[in-house]
Amino acid sequence: MSIEDRLATLGLVLPPPMNTANLPFALTRIDGNRCLLSGHVPLADDGSVAKPFGKVGGEVTAEQGYEAARRCGLGMLASLKQALGDLDRVDAWLRLFGMVNAAPGFTAIPPVINGCSDLILEVFGADAGAHTRSAVGMAELPFGVPVEIEAEVRIRN
Repeated sequence: MSIEDRLATLGLVLPPPMNTANLPFALTRIDGNRCLLSGHVPLADDGSVAKPFGKVGGEVTAEQGYEAARRCGLGMLASLKQALGDLDRVDAWLRLFGMVNAAPGFTAIPPVINGCSDLILEVFGADAGAHTRSAVGMAELPFGVPVEIEAEVRIRN
């Protein structure tokens, strides 16, 4: 089953890729058989930055943080599709680096980033979706988003 078919079967729709008009960097960078993905924030269905805003463990619940991480993953898939033309070119997910805008004392950071990890495993399966990962808490994130995630994938040329 193709990745596009898998997304449809799971009822998942990719948002438009994040608007990069005012950014001094690319969201993706292909180097040989690797594609690096810059930090992605949660995107709404229309491609805008998704709500809620704030700190996980404060204004944002852990469950909302999990969903925000999942939305980061969908945004990364949209960026990959734009860069590669076909998500079936993704051979393996190598690494995720998840950052959580954490309220003081909030330490349940790994379960929040599971939102993205679970999505990748659902869409790509246990072999291609398996990845290494870091999940860290931050004092602040851009735009007040609760989660930002970057990644590296191996691609087929």
